[in-house]
Amino acid sequence: MKKIFLIGLPGSGKTTLAKEAAKTLQLTFIDLDAEIEKHEGKRIDQIFKDRGEANFREVEKNVLRDFCLSNQTFVMATGGGAPCFHNNIELMKQSGTVIFLDVPSKEIANRISKQSQNRPLLKNETEDSFKDRIEFLRSNRISYYKQAHFTLKGGNITSAVVIDTIKE
Repeated sequence: MKKIFLIGLPGSGKTTLAKEAAKTLQLTFIDLDAEIEKHEGKRIDQIFKDRGEANFREVEKNVLRDFCLSNQTFVMATGGGAPCFHNNIELMKQSGTVIFLDVPSKEIANRISKQSQNRPLLKNETEDSFKDRIEFLRSNRISYYKQAHFTLKGGNITSAVVIDTIKE
């Protein structure tokens, strides 16, 4: 049974690469954030605004746990913080294979600076503070991300590399 979890900072390519890998491997693609939105009936940024990060992390844990305990096979793009709360990294590791997309902060900043308003933890950053905020998130989360079964490094990680890693 295959459950594959892609983890990493916002903008590391989790969703894009998970979609491509799932299609190639003929597995279901799951976007954890989209599943949370479906479950709650509102957007992630609205959940943060209305009920705060702690409530969001609780919902995230429950939705993730349901997928981990299911018989479903999939490739999941997690939210950037998902592995870092409520022992979620252990749950994912016990349920399947975890792959950390270790993309340089500068590359991430270039990729997502224009869409930061859609990302609750990056919403209020100025252009100058954006890369610093990415570095801050990375330094706080790296100990969780490094617990993944596999780490893929670089700014140019392709779906072929992800698929080869999954096949290992």
